[in-house]
Amino acid sequence: MLDGIRNAFRVPELRNKLLFTLGMLLLYRIGSYVPVPGIPFQAMYDSYATAAGQVGAVAALDLFSGGALSHVSVFCLGIMPYITAQIIMQLMQGVIPSLQELAMEGEAGQARLTQYTRYLGVALSAVSAVGYLFLFKSSMFGVSFEGCGLPAWLMEAVVVVSLLAGAVLIMWMGELITQRGIGNGMSLIIFANILSGLPSAIIESVAGSADGLVITLLVLLVVCLAVPFIVYVERGQRRIPIQFAKRVVGRRVMGGQSTYLPIKVNTAGVVPIIFASAVIYLPAQVAVMFPSVGWINAVANATSGGWINWILTCVLIVAFAYFYASMVFDPKQTSDMLRKQGGFIPGVRPGTATENYIRGVVHHITLPGAVFMVVLAVVPSIIFSFTAIPLVQTLGGTSILIMVGVAIDTLSQLEGQLKMHNYDGLFE
Repeated sequence: MLDGIRNAFRVPELRNKLLFTLGMLLLYRIGSYVPVPGIPFQAMYDSYATAAGQVGAVAALDLFSGGALSHVSVFCLGIMPYITAQIIMQLMQGVIPSLQELAMEGEAGQARLTQYTRYLGVALSAVSAVGYLFLFKSSMFGVSFEGCGLPAWLMEAVVVVSLLAGAVLIMWMGELITQRGIGNGMSLIIFANILSGLPSAIIESVAGSADGLVITLLVLLVVCLAVPFIVYVERGQRRIPIQFAKRVVGRRVMGGQSTYLPIKVNTAGVVPIIFASAVIYLPAQVAVMFPSVGWINAVANATSGGWINWILTCVLIVAFAYFYASMVFDPKQTSDMLRKQGGFIPGVRPGTATENYIRGVVHHITLPGAVFMVVLAVVPSIIFSFTAIPLVQTLGGTSILIMVGVAIDTLSQLEGQLKMHNYDGLFE
């Protein structure tokens, strides 16, 4: 693997992509410590420490913002508004025919959909920015703009514009990483957010009790044992045998080969986990807009932890796994492609029978992958509810699955680009 990394830096194009990605992630982490203008930092930081211990929704939002909320940063909103916009746009493609037609128009249609997603992401970010202003002014944090030398409404406008600009900047940075870096910009930002909380979680776990060091080592050992299993399932495939018929072209006999159609066990990758997390923490984002409304805050706290959170996580992960698998893998298109190329599945008639066969395989293989994600997401949350070990929350199933999944996708892209430049892959 070390040889593969050295080879990656020998290719100028790939080296520039790697350095650009690392530079953008570094700028993002620096921005997570830039405070919002006009808000007393130390007082807010102390208030956050109290609020996070009492309100689970606040701690959940801080986890996915990479600590930006606890530092009262301009990046408080994080990447979740844009991910929520992506979820809404993908759901609307199944309801609005014009959006579905755009999705089928290729690169031009995808560019239009991306533009619509940006507009929706900016709108959601603006609403969330106003909500965060209400949160800062609530009794939980108690920020007041009176007596600061400027009109209170002007300072409130500065806070909202700063948060909105930070959210738009995050969206821009994520798209730049996708276009000019090594890809998966949004996923890499979430990866950086989760990884940034690891050192402090280890320190808190070690100092939390007399046996803190032993507990921390046991948690890290379990995580190290779980990572190979996650990689095994992520790389697992169901291979459908494909046979190509022989045909005569001029004086040559073409076809007659046997191959297979690979279908991943976890076809949707980490997307169901990310989408489910965005939906589950949506009530927490709504709660910050109405900090004085008791029932909204009660719903946000209930969905941010406890048995309601576990049930919602199970249902949403399974639902998004099937939904996303149906979007990225079209049995009808695959069946038509096989028929045009003279391929067929042994024992299955071409056409509708092949389409139904492939759809059945996808449905059957998606369920084990979804159950696998559910177990990884829910079991650590249950353990944390009984032990309150910070490291378990930081390296919970959702976090570790996102980190491993993003790492696998990134390494796969690097390996593919290395092979394009006549180098061995990272693992060869």
